[in-house]
Amino acid sequence: MGEKPLKILACGDVEGSINAVFNRVRTIQKKSGQFDLLLCVGNFFGSSPGAQAEWQEYKSGAKKAPIHTYILGAASQETLRFFPSADGCELADNITYLGRRGVFTGASGLQIAYVSGREGQQDPTPAHCFSPKDLTQLVEPLISNNQFRGVDILLTSQWPRGVWQYANSPEVNTKFCGTTSISHLAYKLKPRYHFAAVEGVHYERLPYRNHVVLQENTQHVSRFIALATVNNPEKRKYLYAFNIIPMKSMEASELVKQPQDVTESPYSRMSVMERVLKCFVYCVYLSQEPASQFFFDLGKKQRGGGRGQGGRDTHTHPPTPLYTHPHPHPQPSGPCWFCLASPQVEKHLVISIGTHCYLALAKGSLTPQHVLVLPIGHYQSVVELSSEVVKELDRYKMAVRTFYKSKGQRCVLFERNYHSQHLQIQVVPVPEDKCTTEDIKEAFMLQAQEQNMELMEIPQHTDLKQIAPPGTPYFYVELDSGEKLFYRIQKNFPLQFGREVLASEALLNIPERADWRECKQTPEEEEGLSKQLRNDFQPYDFALED
Repeated sequence: MGEKPLKILACGDVEGSINAVFNRVRTIQKKSGQFDLLLCVGNFFGSSPGAQAEWQEYKSGAKKAPIHTYILGAASQETLRFFPSADGCELADNITYLGRRGVFTGASGLQIAYVSGREGQQDPTPAHCFSPKDLTQLVEPLISNNQFRGVDILLTSQWPRGVWQYANSPEVNTKFCGTTSISHLAYKLKPRYHFAAVEGVHYERLPYRNHVVLQENTQHVSRFIALATVNNPEKRKYLYAFNIIPMKSMEASELVKQPQDVTESPYSRMSVMERVLKCFVYCVYLSQEPASQFFFDLGKKQRGGGRGQGGRDTHTHPPTPLYTHPHPHPQPSGPCWFCLASPQVEKHLVISIGTHCYLALAKGSLTPQHVLVLPIGHYQSVVELSSEVVKELDRYKMAVRTFYKSKGQRCVLFERNYHSQHLQIQVVPVPEDKCTTEDIKEAFMLQAQEQNMELMEIPQHTDLKQIAPPGTPYFYVELDSGEKLFYRIQKNFPLQFGREVLASEALLNIPERADWRECKQTPEEEEGLSKQLRNDFQPYDFALED
């Protein structure tokens, strides 16, 4: 179409070295001509006295940026004071803060999506962090448009976790690098260029596809570039220059051209998870087919049987089953909120679905990562489970333990087989820096004594069936050390006992959240938490691989 490309510069963490960046930009522009924009990711400001003095020269107007500069918000607590509000604003002549999150569209039609700060690990989310709600509010308006194909540029401070899959490896410890929520953001927004920083290294990944070959129409490729810190002693690349024609101005044939070194998407597992969750919508059919358990493939178009006019099938049919269980799951005699086949189950809380068990966000959760492990079929307690269900239940317990450990958290599991219709294993993370395993054990023991309950320690390899035959009411705790506590319930057992202990001042120190009914959230808030947890748990989710 003859559209003139925009000339863009992207920069990593400036960390207060503002003069150094702008001097480098002047040198580049003297050699290559004027650029249209400078986009800065990571920490723009520094906390040292020298960095603050440097910034004051630009803020006062004594100095001026040589290029239209757009920066992300604070990625650390120390630099929050440089940003007057969460909303975008001009900080100095030619230097603009984009905002907490949003989409910037230039006069040319170039579309730049951005998220400031780091992923929040606590509630409420600190001002220098983003929340699941921030990402949802960024993504939903874009992807709800039927014409949406992707964004031109995505700016984040943190890396997307796993971006190195199927490609060259970065010079960072990948075990601790990046966050899954940014991976999901990139997967959804399909940026042509994605820039990030904060790891202190330069990494340019091979371009990757945004479609599945031979299954989906060809789409444009994405390029991920991480940039180093300005003036780093190793002289790693911190400035990246490129030309780009806005997507809206390009012919489709030109946009979707595939370079020779293109790879699979590093986020392909996310599409698998989405498919699983879409299949889950059709679990309502299970309540009409009690003899077997089905999951359905929504990715395949359902074909009519050639009946009716012109070979069209005017009847509605359930989707084609992917598989059926050889043994039917036990069904409840009445409504159950936790049987996966039940219309009452709140599907937006589901995190992972296995063959015999599933994982869900706890309603009124103690913490954002408090989950339930539940059998798909209707069982009242662990002692009623068949060996194959117990085996998968243990796999989920191990997966969640490993997930929590990666976050620096201890794993506490408990079950209350009393006034409960469907087995629920409550799994709650407790930060390692808050208390020891011995502290947790002592808290349970002390509170049990205060309520005249004899909570006893049982050998680690004890099978509950040996001490609690089916029908026996009991309360059971499993600590991250493998230690197990057991109480045979007599009468008047406090239903919130497990939560009360964990919420106590000695442990999580959130006594106001002891009763789940006091922690209710809107469906939108629950959806945001579930989506975040689903993304974070993916690297540990064996159900995606089986």
